Amino acid sequence: MTLLPSSVTAIIVMGVSGSGKSSIGERLSAGLDCPFRDGDSFHPPANIAKMHAGIPLTDEDRWPWLAAIAAWIGALRAAGEHGVVACSALKRAYRDALRDGHQDVLFVYLEGSAELIAARLAERKDHFMPPSLLASQFAALEPPGPDEVPITVSIEATPDAITADVLHRLNQQPR
Repeated sequence: MTLLPSSVTAIIVMGVSGSGKSSIGERLSAGLDCPFRDGDSFHPPANIAKMHAGIPLTDEDRWPWLAAIAAWIGALRAAGEHGVVACSALKRAYRDALRDGHQDVLFVYLEGSAELIAARLAERKDHFMPPSLLASQFAALEPPGPDEVPITVSIEATPDAITADVLHRLNQQPR
């Protein structure tokens, strides 16, 4: 089992829809022995309905959702616990809101091509996010910069290999 560096309260697995956030997040939480939450569970019903209808979310739609995730991270922080959450966190402003002024949130950016992710979305069944919204996700995406100190991984490997890579890189961080 990998232990999170003491300076990290939460890991946010980020990327566009279909990049594997939930799959990798679940595996990371198991490897770190901490809770996992899917960011989709924080969306209000109106956001889910909007996406299901093929309508991209606006910043206005996203702020309450991001605040709910930040509150969950704040509860972890207050309890001295750790957790993993899957959240697109597409823009730097969103990531800043999720950090909520703290430096104890680590982002794992799942990076992949639009073609690969579109193929994955075409295979996905029973999800409210239609493949037609992928272009809007890439249009909004601001990949994390080096100053954000992300762990960036390609999604071309298997989920187990991606998870092993992230856990290995976490082990390399100062305790």
